[in-house]
Amino acid sequence: MTLARIVAKSLRQHAFSTVVTAASIALATGLLMAVWAVKTQANQTFTGVSGGFDAVLGARSAKLQLVLNAIFHLEESPGNLAWRDFEEIQRNPSVALALPIAVGDNYHGYRLIGTTTNLFTEVEPQPKRKFAFTSGRAFNAGYAEAVLGSFAAQRLGLKVGDKFHPYHGLLFDEKQQHAETYVVTGILAPSNTPADRVIWIPLEGLQNMKGHAAQTASEISAVLVKLRSPMAGKQLDTLYNKQGNRLTFAWPIAQAIAQLFDKIAWFDRVLALVAWLVALVASASILASLYNSMNERRREIAILRALGAHRSTLFGAVVLESAAIASLGAIAGFLVYGAIATGAAAIIRAQVGVVLDPWAWNPVLVWAPVGIIASGAAAGIVPALKAYRTDVAENLVPHS
Repeated sequence: MTLARIVAKSLRQHAFSTVVTAASIALATGLLMAVWAVKTQANQTFTGVSGGFDAVLGARSAKLQLVLNAIFHLEESPGNLAWRDFEEIQRNPSVALALPIAVGDNYHGYRLIGTTTNLFTEVEPQPKRKFAFTSGRAFNAGYAEAVLGSFAAQRLGLKVGDKFHPYHGLLFDEKQQHAETYVVTGILAPSNTPADRVIWIPLEGLQNMKGHAAQTASEISAVLVKLRSPMAGKQLDTLYNKQGNRLTFAWPIAQAIAQLFDKIAWFDRVLALVAWLVALVASASILASLYNSMNERRREIAILRALGAHRSTLFGAVVLESAAIASLGAIAGFLVYGAIATGAAAIIRAQVGVVLDPWAWNPVLVWAPVGIIASGAAAGIVPALKAYRTDVAENLVPHS
């Protein structure tokens, strides 16, 4: 009887324990791959998202809060800027493009961002890719018109020609509805950026909406800035952050987002530790399952020895069986990984607008299964030694 047939026969005879143990291996493998892949891809994707800009100018605050509010459309605005602040940075020869934005209202939880029409003609949310429309057109300045990001339009069920009433504040409260009526003039094509979750309206519309303080009519929330060169960023950083104390110049954007991942790095480590512990317990379950089954297999092992099987053959069969169980679990682990990673990507897209690809290449998709299989094979060494030492004469005697 060949080694492979011995292993296959043993797996069939102990099918229940094989399935249970392989399932625990699958959970460990899938969890480990998902934690690692989502963590690394989220880090790369978030730090790579800039909305087509190099920096953000806003009220005095932490750079991270400013970037999260202006680029990712999260958090609250740290404060307003005077219109002259926008005009000043717009005139700076180091600035290629300055785009004012105003934040403060929502429609069923999706933010309304007031801005100017050059958002659709000059900004590249993705490298060398400007905003495109799947239907309709850009809004006209000064009119009660709106352009919806693709994700917002999909979730809200709005299309070109539809009308809606905005709500005051960033959190949806049906008691805070504005009287103004906006008409949807365009739906943007997916950009795979936070802009997909936004409802864009003319800057004047948000500034002059009824219910807002009178002084906000001449104020904005932030200025999105595209620079002509990296050296310009250093100059403006010195001008606003080191020489002044009223405004904050968040540059570079990726550095501010890196601070966020530094703050939650402990959480990533905890998840990775949990995954490794699950993998350790799964490997231990293989050891326990095979070791306990050796008592039931002593007579079977003795018969194989009597038929001419070498001790080394039986030792290898047990180790190979252990590796086979781990392999089955590792293969099934890709299903677990797909479910976890796809779910995480959907949540991140819905909450932030950033798109992750669960099946993008990541080295963890190789080394994690290989490592799990290797640890499974190692877990089979102890029960294999027990099989190796089985006494033939003693176990050939029939038991009453």
